[in-house]
Order: sequence, then C-alpha cells, then structure tokens
Amino acid sequence: MNPQPHPVDEELVEAAARVARTRCRGDEHTMAAAGRARDGRIVTAVNAYHFTGGPCAELVLIGAAAAQGVYDLRTIVAVGDRDRGIVPPCGRCRQVLLDYFPGAEVIVNRDGRPLAVPVPDLLPDGYVWADHQLDGGQD
Repeated sequence: MNPQPHPVDEELVEAAARVARTRCRGDEHTMAAAGRARDGRIVTAVNAYHFTGGPCAELVLIGAAAAQGVYDLRTIVAVGDRDRGIVPPCGRCRQVLLDYFPGAEVIVNRDGRPLAVPVPDLLPDGYVWADHQLDGGQD
C-alpha cells in the first residue's frame, strides 16, 4: 500500500516526545502516545509494561482520552523513550485503533520521515468488530 502523504501534526509528535523524555523511566514505561481530539485538545499517555502483557501507550491513550471526555481522536502518534523517535503501533493496537477510530490517522516513520496515514491503511483487510459498530460507536 502506498498512501498519499498527509501533513504531519508536528505539535502532536512533540507532545508525545516530551512525555517520553520526562515520564518514561525504567522498564515499566518505555513508550508515550499523544492523540489530537476533534476539538483540538491533545491527550497524552504512557504504556504500562508488564510481563503479562501490559497495555501499550496507544491503548492507555484511549482510556485516558475517554476519562477526559474525548471520544473522537483524529490523529495518534507513539514515541519511544531514549530518543527512539516515532514508533508504529503493534498489530493489537492497529486493530483496536481500527475498531475505535476508523477515520483517524496515525503518524508513522516511513523512509526516514514522519507520515500521517489513515488507520485502515495500517491494517489492510482488517477484521471489523461488528458488535462495537452496532451501537454507532463512540462519538
């Protein structure tokens, strides 16, 4: 798949990078995520690593956003600690993002540059969680 480049939300990338630099310490928190809501607000989160499969930063971001009344994230990015830069979502996060925010974009690093791509492009032929869509999703 060769998506058309979209403008990258540099402020969002910097918000995630700032959280990664200042809040990710040790092995428990190694990734930060930031999401921009429809109304322009930025929500941030960090992962909760655990050997049993603790949640990724993108998943924590979904919960943190809901706790702040944000149910419509438009753009999402994850950044690694120790200046690792933008990190693409894992397969589980791609599926969850497709289920929760199919119209959102995710900022990834492609060919050495940040690129905003639609969530469905990250999971072609993805499974659609029909039960979640029956109630109209989260607005």
